[in-house]
Amino acid sequence: MSPFDWAAPDLEILLRYGVALAIGLLMGLERERNPSARAGLRTFALTGLFGVMAAQLGQQAQSPWIIAAGLLLVGIMIIAAYFRQPDKQGDPGTTTISALLVCYGLGALCWLGEIQLAVMLGIASTVLLYFKSELHGISESLTRRDLISILQFAVLALVVFPLLPNRNYGPYGALNPHQIWLMVVLISGVSLAGYASLRLLGQSRGVLWVGLLGGLVSSTATTLAFSRQGKKSEAASRLAIPVILLANLVVPLRLLVLTLIVAPRLLHPLSIVLGGGLAAGLIAVLYSFAKLRPSGPAPEFSLTNPTEIRTSLGFGLLYAGVLVASAWLSDLAGPKGLLAVAAVSGLTDVDAITLSSFRLFNLGNLQSATAVGAVTLALLCNLIFRSMLAWIFGGRHLALHALAGMSAMGGGLCLAWALA
Repeated sequence: MSPFDWAAPDLEILLRYGVALAIGLLMGLERERNPSARAGLRTFALTGLFGVMAAQLGQQAQSPWIIAAGLLLVGIMIIAAYFRQPDKQGDPGTTTISALLVCYGLGALCWLGEIQLAVMLGIASTVLLYFKSELHGISESLTRRDLISILQFAVLALVVFPLLPNRNYGPYGALNPHQIWLMVVLISGVSLAGYASLRLLGQSRGVLWVGLLGGLVSSTATTLAFSRQGKKSEAASRLAIPVILLANLVVPLRLLVLTLIVAPRLLHPLSIVLGGGLAAGLIAVLYSFAKLRPSGPAPEFSLTNPTEIRTSLGFGLLYAGVLVASAWLSDLAGPKGLLAVAAVSGLTDVDAITLSSFRLFNLGNLQSATAVGAVTLALLCNLIFRSMLAWIFGGRHLALHALAGMSAMGGGLCLAWALA
């Protein structure tokens, strides 16, 4: 064969180079907006192509050191550019240097077959570069308490969780430390998301945000806090009632999300029942907004860190206790035993009996109808408990409106449960 003979390049190879070029152009386009950056559109595009080329050469030469040498070369090149011509505003250029190294690495990933991952990381990197001021604003708004919350959740999820054994212990094999703590992490994560959103957005954003996010943190705490606030005056009551109803409306949504994550096979039957409660509850919320016409910022209320070790251990113990009680009473009295546990435990916490029912269902120890019934009964009892809080702490005017809204949600649940 003549040395000048050549074959057309494989389309897959061209795709890898094309994706790396697109990633480099995307990141470079964002850097062009920064006048102090020493690397822009062309530099990032070429660096992405260089990453693919280095990975290809390293693979064909069976020498991964070529990739490392290319990364070192890119780093030295951009550092030298800033060293030779320092920025007048004192910007050391560390962001651009890091972005260029990431662009090179993403190009290498394209050749190694991780094209989808490279595209996702490329878009995420561009987002981080673009929203500089917003990210700085978030970091500046975080208090010491917020940072402690994040660190505590990291300990729960990344330190404690991997260390726990994934084995069944105790009566009926109901206690699995790994699974129990997974549920603790899941509930803490959902609550932390609501807590962080309220802290970042502020409680002054209005009734809608406070009600929805307060329901994510704790619908019971939100009901109690705003019942007390609403007792102060009629104007405060008109603001507090929609917040309470919205917070309670979030609970069925949370349960649907937990179902999707933990027991997706129950999503269809449970969504029918919870959907009935949601529809009726939404009508009650819209009616309260139309009748009461709340205006102005919602009253401030105290937020409790949902990831405190004591809180997490308390939920873990409650969940473990409900697991054992559910397994024992289900074995002793059948479905009626589990429903009794659901009625009692649901008064103060819906998540524990919901997750324990899901676990028993996943293990094959519970029928879907019984699991749906346990969750529904627990939610109904929880609505009764929160209605009592509104009546005791909120006064007559607030309690009557809150009871009407919660009764509508409970009626929708019962009707959908009977028809399901």
